[in-house]
Amino acid sequence: MAIGDIIVGVDIGTSKVCTVVGEVNNFGQIEIICNTSYKCNGLKKGKIINEDEIILSLAKTIKDAEDETNLKINSAYVTIPGKYVTIVQNSITKEAKDKYAGISVRDVQNAIMQVKDIEIPEGKTLIDVVPDKITLENGTVVSDPVGNLSASFTISAQVILAEKDYVRQLHNIFKKAGLEIDGIVPITLAERNLILDTNELHDNIMLLDIGAGNTDIGVFEGSTFLYTNSIPLGGDNITNDIALVLNISEEEADKLKRQYGLALKSFIDNDNDIILNTCKDNTRNKIIKSSELIEIIEARIEEIFSIINKDITSHGLKQKINNVVLTGQGIVNINKSDVAGKINLNIPVKISTGRAISTVKPAYRTSYALVRYIAARPFAKTVSSSIDTQNNESFIKNVLEKIKEFFYS
Repeated sequence: MAIGDIIVGVDIGTSKVCTVVGEVNNFGQIEIICNTSYKCNGLKKGKIINEDEIILSLAKTIKDAEDETNLKINSAYVTIPGKYVTIVQNSITKEAKDKYAGISVRDVQNAIMQVKDIEIPEGKTLIDVVPDKITLENGTVVSDPVGNLSASFTISAQVILAEKDYVRQLHNIFKKAGLEIDGIVPITLAERNLILDTNELHDNIMLLDIGAGNTDIGVFEGSTFLYTNSIPLGGDNITNDIALVLNISEEEADKLKRQYGLALKSFIDNDNDIILNTCKDNTRNKIIKSSELIEIIEARIEEIFSIINKDITSHGLKQKINNVVLTGQGIVNINKSDVAGKINLNIPVKISTGRAISTVKPAYRTSYALVRYIAARPFAKTVSSSIDTQNNESFIKNVLEKIKEFFYS
């Protein structure tokens, strides 16, 4: 990472495509210079169902970002849902090229290149290598071994694989939108440093991002990325349930969910009357109790947490998790969702309080987290996206000026 590097991050969600453009400032921090989004229904239950729609939405967000920044964007990083990701733990021991000069950056980079050499199952492809622990010859664990006088070191890393077909679809979408892909990163891995606070970064945490139509699961044992998955349920399912059960429009259902959002009926203070304005049966302006609405919300939230509980239990992860952190627009506005989570998972659950999270609009948090993650990658040779800082017209003008100087000066 170098001062002035520009990183473009794209998140393709269930309801929209979001793009964030960040620049590395003089303090080595990411400064957002632009964020854009455009509605998109090309992804459903984590599956790409309409490539053309995603291409159009992606191209629109990139064009808006280019207009806002006066840059030409040629490439970007993109997130991938956990359901398409497999994590393989691997480690190798590497000799320092010159033990008297200390471990060099090149030694570490070569070790990272070697640790990814695993047998890749059919249908999978390598998308990332995440260095985790680095242990010196004397057993000391260090975050940065460069300069240490050690004859050898052991690097432990997570080798991130993804389903080849989904990656092929992503490349096809980006190519048709006029972009190359710089890298593909699992959603919860990208979000970890933004969503978790300092203490949680060293704890055994399950991060849950409950979005509009998908819930992403990430399990971390300290800095080690253990597991990721996604389930095809989110906030839109709650809205659909309300609309279906009460026989009202989705617009009114969404409004009621936001107005009376409560995850547990037992926390109702006052069981108010609610007038339904769009009821489709013969009784227009039907009146129900707020408890009837909360009961619908509670049932779906209980199902989401029950499926998550079953998933982490079946993979032998539940006993490793000390705390659960919730994020995502699909649930954080529903009061007591953390309590509902604790009841169903039997693990302490809290809404994210990461310091940086409040500085970013909810819609752009995943894209921004992606940009931050890329900027902070250790030992990367380069992280900058491919950007042209001049438009074609000014480029041609400069070429003509140089020709004139050559012939006439």
